[in-house]
Amino acid sequence: MRGNHLVREARRRAHLTQAELARRADTTQSVIARVEAGATGPSLEYISRLVRACGYELGVRLVPADDHDWTIAVGNLALTPSQRVAKLKDAVRFAEAGRRARQSATAGATGER
Repeated sequence: MRGNHLVREARRRAHLTQAELARRADTTQSVIARVEAGATGPSLEYISRLVRACGYELGVRLVPADDHDWTIAVGNLALTPSQRVAKLKDAVRFAEAGRRARQSATAGATGER
């Protein structure tokens, strides 16, 4: 998530207007608007200060990168179009079987048939 999104989300969760956040952070509403629009590149320290003014703490941590989606995309690019279609059909059949099993289990639990 980008810094501008963090500030906007914190402000909205705190039910603050941009002007109210600006007063709390000792800045102007136009600065808050520019930050939220992504028109500026504020430091992590400044973003943290704005989030704190909303009553939240910004927690930053390092986590391992998740390349799973990228790996799947690269694998799909190696397939022919007909192989991709077959794979998609298999996925649809799997989803439909799951839906039928859920409906059957729900009907059995309520005594319906």
